[in-house]
Amino acid sequence: MSSTSANQRVLVSFLDYLKVEKGLAPLTVSAYATDIGQFAGFLEGPKRTLTSARRNDVRDFLQELFANQVDGRSVGRKLSALRHFYRYLLLDGIVAQDPTLNIDSPKQWKVLPKSLAREEMDTMLQPRRSSNRKLDDAIAVRDRAMLEMFYAGALRVSEITGVKIEDLKLDLGYVLVRGKGDKERIVPLGKSAVEAVTSYMRQARGMLAAGKNSPLVFLGRGAHKLTRQRVWQMVRAASATTGGRASPHMLRHSCATHMVENGADLRTVQTILGHADISTTQVYTHLALDRLKSVYQKHHPRAKRHG
Repeated sequence: MSSTSANQRVLVSFLDYLKVEKGLAPLTVSAYATDIGQFAGFLEGPKRTLTSARRNDVRDFLQELFANQVDGRSVGRKLSALRHFYRYLLLDGIVAQDPTLNIDSPKQWKVLPKSLAREEMDTMLQPRRSSNRKLDDAIAVRDRAMLEMFYAGALRVSEITGVKIEDLKLDLGYVLVRGKGDKERIVPLGKSAVEAVTSYMRQARGMLAAGKNSPLVFLGRGAHKLTRQRVWQMVRAASATTGGRASPHMLRHSCATHMVENGADLRTVQTILGHADISTTQVYTHLALDRLKSVYQKHHPRAKRHG
């Protein structure tokens, strides 16, 4: 019997059970069929059937859903459908083990956010060509300064639009940031970010302020506060030069990812990101372990020894 036939047989049996024994509505039964059918299709990759699926298959399936931007609620529903399905197979003696056993709810999963490659960041941060309009040039200088600060300090959108002039300590190489819960943290800025922000303050901010007063560092035309939508548009436009579609959150996570890849410890990254709990930062743990293994393989005298 082919894997497709085997899958159809057990799935039809389960759906009949839902309709006859449980009395579920046709739409509900159809939803079960769709979710379990999607998992059956996924199993064609590792060449397994629904009755031979393993715990890792279920986890890989859920991970792929997250990678494809399926929201947590939908992933949770699919996991629930699989739980009911395998409970039925287990009680009916069709399988000996339940592959959904001890799999965390999607709410507890730590999914590594998407980040940009370092080459992509370098391209995004390149100065743009000057135009014939001074106002456009001022906006370009502002946008580059914001991108540099995003990447240097892993700031959130609300944090970068809320930075005040009094918060800038460019001579000392840092900025005071007010994060969630109005908690303050000191965020270091590298040389590139300091130079970009300094250029913006000297060359462009005054033109954008147009003679009006504002305590904020980054301004829209006429000293207006930048909206979240405008910042998103700016990042999206800058990322178009790389052929991608970046978001401000991706810049934040790119900063964290590249720091960990270069050997930063998680406590330092936690402080820069402004995470109240280290468990939130531990999403980057596997990057730190990859770095650790790489350094070990390179430097330990017996790491590559054979025989």
